Amino acid sequence: MRIACLLPSATEIACLLGLRDSIAGITHECDYPPGIEREKPALIESCLGPEGKHLPPGEIDRRIKETLKAGEGVYRIKRELFESLDFDLVITQGLCDVCAVPRGSVLELIAELPRKPKALSLDPTSLEEILGAITRVGEATGTAEKAQQIVAELRGKIADVCAMTEDLGEDDRPRVACIEWLDPIFAAGHWVPEMVELAGGRDVLAKPGEVSVGMHWERVVEAKPEVLIVLPCGYELDEARAQMKLLTERPGWNDLPAVRAGRVYLVNATAFFSRPGPRVVEGLAQLAQMLHPERFPVATPAWVPAALGK
Repeated sequence: MRIACLLPSATEIACLLGLRDSIAGITHECDYPPGIEREKPALIESCLGPEGKHLPPGEIDRRIKETLKAGEGVYRIKRELFESLDFDLVITQGLCDVCAVPRGSVLELIAELPRKPKALSLDPTSLEEILGAITRVGEATGTAEKAQQIVAELRGKIADVCAMTEDLGEDDRPRVACIEWLDPIFAAGHWVPEMVELAGGRDVLAKPGEVSVGMHWERVVEAKPEVLIVLPCGYELDEARAQMKLLTERPGWNDLPAVRAGRVYLVNATAFFSRPGPRVVEGLAQLAQMLHPERFPVATPAWVPAALGK
């Protein structure tokens, strides 16, 4: 079987199922498991070009909006390469046109191929649906038994966190804000508010299962978060740290309860929060450690306190 993984989480899932050798093409953003980007050809290119990720967040937002307004896609499939690899299965998505190539574009290309591969769309908006995506990839690739084992292990880890937080009273659950884009401000949606709830917090900016929400900074100030998680979508820890001035220089920053309490944290969003793959379960454990360190002690955390000064 020859598989095209058109989103990074699909690549992670396929490799976890033991299908690394069957993957014949990936995206330009696939970087896990380590080395996969050197082994497999990239089937996708971004309208932002190779320098896109290094642009300021505000400029990225502006260019993407201009591209979409012009009726163009944020991502383009390398058509000749795609056709030449003669895939049996194409794993795509319809969840977010800004995060990956739209499902419609993929289906249009497949319809024009002389031999049409099967298309599998993964569109999870919750932890349960992320686990379901693993099951569906397993069923589509003949690795259903392996997928069931992995899902059972992940469910066990989720249950371990829930068992430690289920007795918390409302007053014991801190008010939490998760910022997934810093200019303009976006609060993390989909599965992240659910993760906050399971980890023992109350998300004050977004609701489980709903899309990420753009908002004015004043709404964050008014929400008075007691814990602030900075998880810019598509960025790892060091890259997130470099963007902190986009928050610390805003009016009212120093008055936030989270800032006064020193409870602002940077996380590796790419690895543990942004991508709907198996590692979000580790992200859940990290959230629990940040929100309730007395219940979830950890010697070497994967997240770091943010520099809070201007």
